[in-house]
Amino acid sequence: MFPEAKTCVATLDVYVSFTCRVECCDTCLNSSQIEMTMSAISSYSDWMSQLPVELHNIPLFNLAIPGSHDSMSYDLDKNSSIIEPDGLKKFSKLCCVRKIVRRWATTQDENITKQLNAGVRYFDLRIARKPNDPEPTRLYFYHGLYTRTDVETLLRDINTWADKHPKEILILALSHFKGFDRKNQRDLHNHLIQFIKSLFGNKLLPRKDSPTLKSCWDEGKNVILSYDYPVGQHPEMWGRIQYFYGNSMDPITVESKLCQYLEKPKPMKGFFVCGLNLTLPEDARILKYIIRLCDNFPNVVNRSLPRMLQWVKEQARKTPMNIIASDIATRDQFVYTVIQLNISKCETHKGI
Repeated sequence: MFPEAKTCVATLDVYVSFTCRVECCDTCLNSSQIEMTMSAISSYSDWMSQLPVELHNIPLFNLAIPGSHDSMSYDLDKNSSIIEPDGLKKFSKLCCVRKIVRRWATTQDENITKQLNAGVRYFDLRIARKPNDPEPTRLYFYHGLYTRTDVETLLRDINTWADKHPKEILILALSHFKGFDRKNQRDLHNHLIQFIKSLFGNKLLPRKDSPTLKSCWDEGKNVILSYDYPVGQHPEMWGRIQYFYGNSMDPITVESKLCQYLEKPKPMKGFFVCGLNLTLPEDARILKYIIRLCDNFPNVVNRSLPRMLQWVKEQARKTPMNIIASDIATRDQFVYTVIQLNISKCETHKGI
């Protein structure tokens, strides 16, 4: 090797070494400052009000918001008849089968108040009417089985919490409406909508183009109600929020399908959900899971969630993220990870 070449190589080595150290320091600085900002959030029960001021005027559609999938499934009634899957309905009278369904349909292990206190702000609320219920307008939630708590009781609890946390914006997604048939659906929807409007009153945020934290606070609004049924005549009700999910029990498949959804251009501005939830198969393959007597759905999710949270961090650098919903949403730093996406975005905009 020529002497000049040796000098060039030596100089290059020094440059690369110095550059790597600088980049490493920059990365550490980013992480350090993000951690400092996160540490300023003293309580997840009020995390929105404690976000940096730079985030107060960006659309809620652009914030990362933690949500829970099948939010009421912690409350499933083992004495309820089986609603789904269809293949198990005929075994509703067998207590052992109902217990199996509950074990594998329970996607959350904390009640709504604890989810709220943990920082969850989007709730997937699937509504049903029990057949032959003596109360004609009484409704429940469901996931495989009916819940013990009725809809009006739960919404009152949420309203009480919202009163105490006026700067926390809650997104309630009501959907499915199982058991609403042609004879009763209009009356049931009208009753439920009027109850919601009366209960939440001025807290309901009417449909608008680009709500922000500040605009909600200035107007004294902190409840966004998504209703998956035509509600054009009720401006306080938002339409269905698009929910992307992987429809698989395999985390790798879920991540791959979510990538496909997220990388497609969005036709219009609005809320959307990236669902990290795993999904049991609806055919005979379900037996592979439910015959595990010493296992349950939360345990399966708990084994895959750390990997999926790492995927969320990486994917958020490539595509926009809005609502991110998960099973067992109060576990394994799920809420922390989602909130941190906002802090990272804020620090990036500041040029750190």
